[in-house]
Amino acid sequence: MALANWWVILIAVGVVVASVGVGLAIGLRRNAKHRAAPAAQIARAERVRALPSFQHAVRRRTVALVGVLVLGVLATVIGGVIAARPISSQTIQPMNTSRDIMLCLDVSGSMSEVDVEVLTVFEELLDGFEGERIGLTIFNSSPVQVFPLTDDYEFIRTHLASIRESFDYMEEIPEHWVGTLNGSGASLIGDGLAACTMRFDHAEDERSRSIILATDNEVNGLSIVSLSEAADYAASIGVRVFALNPVQDADADVSDDLVAAAQSTGGEAYGLRDTTTVGDIITQVQEEDATALRGQAQVVWTDTPNLWIAVLLALGLGFLVLLWRVRL
Repeated sequence: MALANWWVILIAVGVVVASVGVGLAIGLRRNAKHRAAPAAQIARAERVRALPSFQHAVRRRTVALVGVLVLGVLATVIGGVIAARPISSQTIQPMNTSRDIMLCLDVSGSMSEVDVEVLTVFEELLDGFEGERIGLTIFNSSPVQVFPLTDDYEFIRTHLASIRESFDYMEEIPEHWVGTLNGSGASLIGDGLAACTMRFDHAEDERSRSIILATDNEVNGLSIVSLSEAADYAASIGVRVFALNPVQDADADVSDDLVAAAQSTGGEAYGLRDTTTVGDIITQVQEEDATALRGQAQVVWTDTPNLWIAVLLALGLGFLVLLWRVRL
């Protein structure tokens, strides 16, 4: 046990010492007055004092008075302890049982017309998740992380809306351009997928990890990592890729590589406008068991005055009973 305001105990002890001192001073003063005043003479008083019943009554009253003093002192000190706020500590290590999902968005020119629609699908996906950690990485000729894995869904929605609004091109440099044009070429999907895969933390823990990749697979330029190599890397660390392709049904030749890459990781590829896209992705992501993720240990302090309050009530009751018995 610890005390939040330990100095209150010093005040309580000071009150006790001052009270005892004042009581002794008053008692000594009264005794002095009684000795100075003429006393009434009582014949054979020593015989009365020698009676067993008289001695018993005197001892009983003395014990009661001592008890009143002791209970009063203890009650004052215990009251000081309560006022000092007794607290106890408990070490808690939060457990976040969830899955990790990285949203991976191609923001190249060929995707501009459908990215707003993709972001709307991402927001719909949020409605089906509960407790999953979500992150967002966007890419064109270079990838950039918009926000890391988090389970703060209000924060996620705010940033998804911000990226969606940037496609209105109301600013000279829209948000989705910042950091995504630092390389040569455009829509370097292999580099983008590899970067998204590397955004997962706690690599030492076995967790359910998924990437939802939105791209039309129209590569323009030479990437450091090919799509198949990025998919192999994702599969090697247990990350499944679910692809959203706005031209999947319109251009099978372009889509085949993306479908093969997604399926090689244990995931699947969907057309952006398929009526079952959102539900199918949610179902497949939740097929894998959620794994507990240990958070940082925290020390929580809690007020624990209950025992001291019970002791104070018992002492107060005993104090009142003894006062009544000795007729003070």
